This record gives sequence, structure tokens and C-alpha cells, in this order.
Amino acid sequence: MTTGDRGADAALPPLVAAQHRAMPFTRLTDCGMDPADARRLLADTAAGLPWQDAAAILADTQLVRARAAEENGHSVTARQARRFASAALMFAQMALHTDTAEKRALYARHTSATAALAPEVERVRIPYRDGVLGGWLCRPAGPPRATVIVWGGLSGWGAAYLPVADAYTARGLACLLAEGPGQGESRLRHGLYVDEHVIDGFARFVDLVEADPRLGGAIGIHGISFGGLFAAHLAAADPRVGAVVVNGAPATPTVPEFRTAREQMAAVVGTDDPGRVAEVMDSLRFDPDKHRIRCPLLLLHGGRDPLARYEDQEPFHRAADPDTATLRIWPDGEHTLYNHAAARDALTGDWFTDHLAGRHTPNR
Repeated sequence: MTTGDRGADAALPPLVAAQHRAMPFTRLTDCGMDPADARRLLADTAAGLPWQDAAAILADTQLVRARAAEENGHSVTARQARRFASAALMFAQMALHTDTAEKRALYARHTSATAALAPEVERVRIPYRDGVLGGWLCRPAGPPRATVIVWGGLSGWGAAYLPVADAYTARGLACLLAEGPGQGESRLRHGLYVDEHVIDGFARFVDLVEADPRLGGAIGIHGISFGGLFAAHLAAADPRVGAVVVNGAPATPTVPEFRTAREQMAAVVGTDDPGRVAEVMDSLRFDPDKHRIRCPLLLLHGGRDPLARYEDQEPFHRAADPDTATLRIWPDGEHTLYNHAAARDALTGDWFTDHLAGRHTPNR
């Protein structure tokens, strides 16, 4: 099922139809689910099994497969199965929009499955305020040519973007998958939320990269969905950012009309007070007359994105230097280009390589 299957959606209960629209097959596989598991998840939930239960069952099956492979000395198969389990658990928690005990438990299981991928995936922790910001560092086989920090938005975070990290490490770039304020364990375990100073939290990941002697070279940032707004703000505010990708973000965030989206946004801010949520969103409005992006910008847009129209993203392009800004539109692209994942990741991987370590790098 995809976002285009309106006839199939009409036959489903409203909650299930909404889940299928928010988490279509293209998104499930883009964020690393086994394609067979993704089909099974959509089929089982259409048949009436609750989404979080169906996804957790698939994760359990993959973890059993991983343990069996390890016992038989098949480490590559074990790692693949653990990655599939990690992705399934990421999507299990997405069914729960508020920070319930069940959501926290599912995300803790996702974190454990991801941590088992060490040493290929390295867990990072950054003290911040009264909590800890988390993330995952993926390094290439040799010395990194540069480092790209990647983060998501309201519901998909951190290790959801391991496939993006694969594209970057294959090109010799290190990749830090960040869970900033309002995201992942930073929120669910440590109580760090989005507020008027959220960009300070995301800047701590730049601090970490600068302080790690293993990560030489320039630093890029890549914001996906709502996280693209944070990336644009940080690129405008922090001269250490050498290049930025914004993919599917609103420049003027507003409190959504739909209840489930409002619940997600309230959870990110950490309050049920709609006035406070609106206040925070207003503080994050990106104004190209005030916020200038001086590093190279790559702006990505999908023509079939129901969450971010081109008009919603155009201010980022207007804020950048025309000589170093690139716009790439896929006319049939879904939100964040789920349905063009391979081409999207190749494009951004090559673009970061060129602008951070290659032919477009200043003073080379």
C-alpha cells in the first residue's frame, strides 16, 4: 500500500487508514524495514492487528533470526536481522503519538537493537541542560573525508536514517545520526524538548564532531521533514556548518489541524497547552530577511508531498546565496522523497562529498 491507494484506504477503519497514509510501504523500506516485513505489517494491520503489536512481532522474529545466525557464525546475517528489527521497532513506537509508557518501552527496545550493531554503529551521548542528547555515529572504513550530521523531525529519528548513513559512509563521509531535543531518547528518556532555544541543542552535535579527533574535515548538516527547519536555522546561525540539506520542511511551522499531528507536535514541545505549542512554533518561523544561509544549500522537494508544499520550503531557497543554492524537485515525490530513496541518497551523498571534501570545497 502507498499514499496513492485511496480506494484501499477507504475500506480501512479511520485510525488504520491514517497509519497507512503516514507510514506507507515506501517510508517503511526507506527507513530500513525488510520489504517482506513492510508488506506483512500493512497486511496484518489492515486485518485488524494493532500497528504497534504487529511491528513488535516482526521485530521479535528478526531478533530470533539474528540470535540463530550468531550461534551459527553468520555475523553478516545477524547484523542484517538486527537492523531490520531496529527499523520495525522504530515504526512500532510511531503508532503512539503521546509519550506513554508503552511508547517509551518500544523506543528503548529499538535503542537496544541498534546498540547491538556495534562497532559499526557507535552510540554517542552529550550532556545537555539536565539531560543527555543521544545519537549514533557511523564511520567509513578509512579516515573520514568530512562528517555529515543527520536528524529527523516529529516522529522518525536517529537510527531511522541508517540507510542514509550507508550512502554517506560508502563515499568516505562519517555520519552522525542525531536525536536532538524533542526527539528519540533525548526526549523519551531524558525529558529534553523543543523550545525557543532548540537550535542550541542541535549545535551540540557540531561541538561533538569538532571535539572528536577521529572526525577531521568539514561539517555538513542534513535535516529531514520538520528537522529541515532546525537544520536551516543552524546553518544560518553557525559558521561551522559547511553545507546544508533541507528535505521536506516547513519554513513557517503552525499547529496542525489534524488531531494526531497536533498530538505529535505537543509531545515534541512537552506540553498539552495549545497556546504554548503555538508560541514555540511561532518562535521557530524561518524568515529569509532575517536568517541568511551563507553555506551551500541543497533543497529537496517532492511534488506529491502532502505535508510540505514547495511554497512552504521556498523561503529556505530565498535565504541562500543563489550561486551556491541548488533546488531539486521530483514531480512525483512523496514526503521527504520516500519513493526515490536510492536516487535521493546518491544525490545528497555526492553533493556533500563535492561541497565538503571535493571539487566545490573552498580553497582547494
